[in-house]
Amino acid sequence: MTEPGHRVENVATDSHIGVQAGTVHNVTVYEMDPRDSPEITFRKGVSFLKGRMPGPARRLISDAMVGYATNEVYFYWLLAMVSRRTRHELTKDETCQLRDRHATMALRGEDSWRDGVRIIDRLLESAGKAEDDIRVVVKDLDALREPQRSLILEHLELYLDGPIEDHLWHRALSKAKADQMAERREDRIWKFFHPLPARPLLREPQPPDTPAKCWVRAVASAFVLVAATANLGHLILQSGRAVVMVAYVLGLAGASVGIRDTVLWRHRVVRRRAKDREYRVRQIKFEREFVARRAKQHPKRKAKAERGNFAKKAEHRINHYFAKYVPPGLDRDQWAAETEGIRRSLRDELTEVYGETRTGVEKIAWLIRHRASQAATRRRKGTLWSYRRELTTPRLTKARAILGFLTLAGAGGWAAAGIVPDEPLSATGTLLLLLISGWFCARTCLHIVLERRRYAADRAETLSAYLDDLEALARWRAKLEDKPDDEKMATWLDCDRKVLLEEALRHYRLTMSGVIAHAFIEAPARGSERARLRGGPWRYKKYQLLVFLVTQEGVRQFTATLDFLKGTFHNRQRLNYRFESVASVSVKQSDDGGRDFQLALVNGNQISVEVNSGMEELQLGERPGAVSEVSLDAAGLPHTLHVLEAIAAEGKKWVDQRELRTGNLSAALDDPE
Repeated sequence: MTEPGHRVENVATDSHIGVQAGTVHNVTVYEMDPRDSPEITFRKGVSFLKGRMPGPARRLISDAMVGYATNEVYFYWLLAMVSRRTRHELTKDETCQLRDRHATMALRGEDSWRDGVRIIDRLLESAGKAEDDIRVVVKDLDALREPQRSLILEHLELYLDGPIEDHLWHRALSKAKADQMAERREDRIWKFFHPLPARPLLREPQPPDTPAKCWVRAVASAFVLVAATANLGHLILQSGRAVVMVAYVLGLAGASVGIRDTVLWRHRVVRRRAKDREYRVRQIKFEREFVARRAKQHPKRKAKAERGNFAKKAEHRINHYFAKYVPPGLDRDQWAAETEGIRRSLRDELTEVYGETRTGVEKIAWLIRHRASQAATRRRKGTLWSYRRELTTPRLTKARAILGFLTLAGAGGWAAAGIVPDEPLSATGTLLLLLISGWFCARTCLHIVLERRRYAADRAETLSAYLDDLEALARWRAKLEDKPDDEKMATWLDCDRKVLLEEALRHYRLTMSGVIAHAFIEAPARGSERARLRGGPWRYKKYQLLVFLVTQEGVRQFTATLDFLKGTFHNRQRLNYRFESVASVSVKQSDDGGRDFQLALVNGNQISVEVNSGMEELQLGERPGAVSEVSLDAAGLPHTLHVLEAIAAEGKKWVDQRELRTGNLSAALDDPE
């Protein structure tokens, strides 16, 4: 996997963050199609909302309302309008839509969705009211059924203010702590970063190397050999000498036994040598620049370059898993030295089978892991090099082969010596023809037989490995059956955010209503693997979470590294600065589409966070830039920019005028005129 040099610079830590290329799951939940019906459009909007991407959710749900209006639609529309933003972030049109929501929504019947709409409506009207005025709506919220209650707690975090904000925050925090590690998070979350495994392919062995001319030589020499042998037998039979006849028969028997066992002996020797050559330890170097340069010169060499790139990635994974699965009693270096040939052979096999199939290495990572584990198990059992023992020729086979040819030589010589004096010219010619044709027949027929035996052995070996791989695939697929969806990943991440926010509030001894505004940035940690659904945002194994708390005294920044797989925080850092210390806030977009959040302070220090990588790894049907947009939305950047840009532009004045702006917005929402 590649690492494109992502970074985070912080005035407190000067830390760096990078990210590796990752996995894209081909799931259609986030794919938008203008041909979709209003109901399907609405469902996709809900998926975006539950994935903590309210931007596209608002657009889709609003579009769906034109032709599909139910109590459920109105409920999610209200949530999408206020999710992950404050009142100040609403446009004038959106403010008018919320103000006129009663005229827009045509609620029908009585169900849990209508109850949820009523609670949201009352919560919006309760913002900023006194404690006594909100107790009834809080009590009704607690009595609301699921999932409406949980959805309200999740999405109204930023929008509400005043005493109602504290009530909802405590309930949302309690739920976040309860749900943070729920549904076997540690056992399941890692599975999201594994793609759907590709089915193993049967490696076809090299066909027997027996061209037509080889068969012609074999047939011709065999025909001559049989004719010469038959003619010699005829001459011996005509002589009427029993001893010579017996010698002739013994010679044929010896030849039959000798040839049969010699072929078996030779097959074992040749196969063992081939295995030794395949697995022997030697250093391999890839000529990357040469392959890339040659690929540009000729179209056929492009496939070779692709195979070269695949081989490099496969070798990286192979080395990783062989280093992970080390037999007991060996260190990594010793194991790496022992298996260099095996790893090279596995790389060549995978490159040959998958190099031109457009199957990514990540989709056969399970196969590489299985082979590495299998090698470690065989080493532990002492069977890693068992082929050497299995291909050792038995002594009895060697003895029969030697004895057979000794019998052929002795008996044949006796028969020849007995017949040549009787028929010197005919016998001598027959014997010469017999020796010459026998030599050519032995060479060509032995090659043909050995190639056929080699092919049969390779075929049986690859078929056995293929069946074993299928069993491993079935086990791996069964293990991935409970892979979490993107909605669940977003829920767990939201729980982590709330837990970290509570830690920051507790450290600074603040209440939620005592904070003027708060904002998050979710950035990938250095070297973190990532994965996403097609059309969805990137999810990472490790995050760098930045919490900004805006108070009357200034900005409190709380940073921590989140191990998303375990739900634990590490490397906490704190930084405080006053409003007048903020010089500028910006988002820098690189040529490859990457986005860097940059907060400059007047003392020259700069907080720089790479929020989004430029490597979108687009799939079929995805629009360039779309992945970056949803990833930034999911990372909370729009709200963070709104808050910090306001501070950079207005400083303390923004805080002083906030109550006035909030009052005006509340009046705009409540005033029908």
